[in-house]
Amino acid sequence: MNKEEIIAKINGFLVDEFEVDNDDIEPNANLKDTLGLDSLDYVDLVVSIEANFGVKLVEADFVGISDFQSFYDLIETKIKAKLA
Repeated sequence: MNKEEIIAKINGFLVDEFEVDNDDIEPNANLKDTLGLDSLDYVDLVVSIEANFGVKLVEADFVGISDFQSFYDLIETKIKAKLA
């Protein structure tokens, strides 16, 4: 799975499951503000990532994740580590 496919898949389930307007999802947009995440939503996001990509995220993974680009990069790194 390449980076573009990862981004498309992430954006797809964010629109479907988190009811985010696709136009609001920009690489430099603030993840938390754009998605309107609270602590329970983060749990749902972690579950969605695991279901869609087969990788687990922990709380520490979100340190330093502020925008969509850093989130995409995190997921790509986790997928590559899983496949290595």
